[in-house]
Amino acid sequence: MLPVELVLLIAAVLVLLSVAASKASALLGVPAFVLFIGIGIAVSELPLGLSSLNDPWVAQLLGVLALVLILFSGGLDTRWDDIRPVVWSGLSLSTLGVAATAALVGLFAHAALDFTLAEGLLLGAIVASTDAAAVFAAMRSSRINLKGRLEPLLEMESGSNDPMAIFLTVGIIQLIQFPNRSPLNLIGLFALQMLVGALIGLLMGRIMVWLINHIRLGYEGLYPVLTLSLVFLTFGITTILGGSGFLAVYLTGIVLGNREFIHRRSLLRFHDGLAWLMQIAMFLTLGLLVFPSRLVSVTGSGLLIAAALMLLARPLSVLIALIGSQFAFREKLFISWVGLRGAVPIILATFPLLAQIPQADLIFNIVFFVVLTSVLFQGTTITPAARWLKLDAPAAPKRIYPIEFTPVGGFKSELKELAVPPNSPMAGKAIVELGLPDDFLVVLIARQNDFVMPSGGTVIEPGDTLLALADAATFEEVCRRLCPPS
Repeated sequence: MLPVELVLLIAAVLVLLSVAASKASALLGVPAFVLFIGIGIAVSELPLGLSSLNDPWVAQLLGVLALVLILFSGGLDTRWDDIRPVVWSGLSLSTLGVAATAALVGLFAHAALDFTLAEGLLLGAIVASTDAAAVFAAMRSSRINLKGRLEPLLEMESGSNDPMAIFLTVGIIQLIQFPNRSPLNLIGLFALQMLVGALIGLLMGRIMVWLINHIRLGYEGLYPVLTLSLVFLTFGITTILGGSGFLAVYLTGIVLGNREFIHRRSLLRFHDGLAWLMQIAMFLTLGLLVFPSRLVSVTGSGLLIAAALMLLARPLSVLIALIGSQFAFREKLFISWVGLRGAVPIILATFPLLAQIPQADLIFNIVFFVVLTSVLFQGTTITPAARWLKLDAPAAPKRIYPIEFTPVGGFKSELKELAVPPNSPMAGKAIVELGLPDDFLVVLIARQNDFVMPSGGTVIEPGDTLLALADAATFEEVCRRLCPPS
């Protein structure tokens, strides 16, 4: 057993290396989580006494904790107005699309490799879902802005399809262990998990908003503790009641992220930082589970399954799931290519290991090989694929202001941006001449690469961005009066 101080030292070094790797990923054009896993694989070969981490149960425990926090953070960053137009397409991808992918990969594995049909379907179920952490990270590091509704659809699909993959994996393992059990029994179980998960997630989101705004804690540092405990409470209650805890925490994050609550900015930063820490811990631990020598032995099988997944199963499942949707064929091609696999399939691959399913070791190594292939080929080619399909658009730079605003209970005003178009009636006039409502306060003016402290005599120029403090109704009134119709 290693001394505690040595464990902390090794952990600190690994995290620092991972932070440096995240910086290097932007320069190399490789997703950061690939480098995290690479660090874990490299460390697994060193005589550091980390054998206790090379355990499927430990990896599964850390993976579940990390996924809960990553999905909640992803929900917080999801804007309902963005995903509302693609809800049904996203749900179709996260259910029908996952099932179709699992079936197609399973049938291919049964036909091409030495797997029984049940074992092939188990492998297909494990690799069927896109990974939220991988997709969120890849989309945010790709430095492109996608046209239309592609980005919200991809993020919604990756955030909501884990429950289906988990359900299929657990269900097929039960069918392998108990051959006399009918597959039809799983249909009712799936409906129960989705229904309970959705109801509790939506309910807990509202409860969390109310508690944050009304509990009146004496110290701001306790609010992250409150939200963190409520996230795990949501997952635990949902799972105990037979629902999908992963779906519940994702929906809880969406509800909370689309409501106003006190200490919003600090809480969003806390959960974003925690999600990054969990990604690092999760991918490092998963890297420790794999020995390069074992991957070499499954190179042929891994390449076959990876090719079948990326070039056959995923594209066909996307076409099936999006039948009747308004997405063009080239958009469907891009959606199929951005179906990144990440930590979720590797975590699910620990389930057969713990259940002692035949060929569980082979399945785990193939899954790990498929994930690495997916993130290396698909994760690094998102930008070229978007440009080749003419789906990329210039990304609007996000301006960072030198001031912050923290809402408190009972104060309904918000700090928002108001862009001044060239043909706006306010252009060329002083602020005092605009007749702005008394409760509309211009705090700062962003002008090109500089900031202007406003006064009544400050003249508004075309292209300015006003940082103003007002409530939602006043903002709408000012926009209606001063912004030209589109």
